[in-house]
Amino acid sequence: MGKIVMSGPQNVSLDGVVQDPDGEEGFRLGGWFYQFGGKDLEEWTKVETEEALRAEALLLGRRSDEWFATRWASRTGEWADRLNSMPKYVVSATLEEPRWSNSTVLRGDAVTEVAKLKQELDGEIVVYASTLLVRTLMEHDLVDEVRLIVFPVVLGAGVRLFGQISDKKAMRLVRAKPIGDSLAHLTYKLVRNA
Repeated sequence: MGKIVMSGPQNVSLDGVVQDPDGEEGFRLGGWFYQFGGKDLEEWTKVETEEALRAEALLLGRRSDEWFATRWASRTGEWADRLNSMPKYVVSATLEEPRWSNSTVLRGDAVTEVAKLKQELDGEIVVYASTLLVRTLMEHDLVDEVRLIVFPVVLGAGVRLFGQISDKKAMRLVRAKPIGDSLAHLTYKLVRNA
C-alpha cells in the first residue's frame, strides 16, 4: 500500500502561507522563497533531491502539473532526471493531455481515484504543491504524512496551506531538522482516530 506524503517541497511561511513563493503570480507579498531562503536554498535542494529519489510517484492537481512541467521538463541533473522519469498522476476532470512526461490523468472523483492509487502503489506518493487537492485529501483522511519547510517570515495575508476543514486533524511530530541557518524541515504523521 502506498503512503500519501504532502511535501515535495511544501514551502510555507511561519503563518502557513503558500501563495506565490517565487513571486511570479503577482501577489503583493510574493517572492518570499528567494528573499528569505537565501544561502540556505543550496541545502534545501539537497533535501528535496533526496526526497524525490525515495518517492515512488508524484501526485498533482492540474495547475501544479502545468507549473512543474513548464519548469522541469527541459532540466537535467539528478533531481530533474528523477522528476522527469518518475510516474506522475494528475487529478483533473478537465485535463486532456498532461504536459509532463510519464503522466496519467486520474478522472472522476478525486477521493475515490486517489484511494485506488494508494492501494495499487507501494512506497511514497508525494504530492507537490496542489493546495486544493491537498485540502480534499486531508478532509478525507487520505494523507499519511505532512512535510513542511518553514521559511522565516510572517506574511499576514495570502492563501494558507490548510483552509477550513470539517474536523480537527491530529498529527504527531516525527522529525524536526534545520536546513541551513534559517529554514526548518518538519515532518508530521497523521494520527488516526485521535
